[in-house]
Amino acid sequence: MGTHRTTLPGVGVQYDYTTESGQHISVVVHHDGRRFIGFYDQDDPDSCRLSVPLTPQEATGLAHLIDAAPIDAVRTEGIDLVTEHIPLGSRSPYGGRLLGDTKARTRTGASIVAVLRTHSAHPSPGPDFRLAIGDTLVAVGTREGVDALSDIISEG
Repeated sequence: MGTHRTTLPGVGVQYDYTTESGQHISVVVHHDGRRFIGFYDQDDPDSCRLSVPLTPQEATGLAHLIDAAPIDAVRTEGIDLVTEHIPLGSRSPYGGRLLGDTKARTRTGASIVAVLRTHSAHPSPGPDFRLAIGDTLVAVGTREGVDALSDIISEG
């Protein structure tokens, strides 16, 4: 399983996901909340066989079918806050470093509210929490802040 995140300027973010069986699926998250799920040809990973557009409500409904307790976006008056899971991949410069080294909140306004490991969860990690490759960071913030944090975690 592997996930790759690509910023699409003026559009949103594309998340590419490869299942253990080698299937390539992508989700494009538009700035306005729309989602597109793309299914790719296994023999040609650059060839999208099918694209399914989803409204924000349809995407939430599908997420509930896939995971009975997904983390929903928190909507407040005038501000949309989102919660995202950000994988700490093998190319991240933060593997083995302290959470405080990311300066996540200062640089993006987004907060890392938990770190998930294979067999454990660490809610409210402090700046002295040591990150590891394979961790999943649970971040809360504006769409722009969380996207910027994801870029920092993957690229430095």
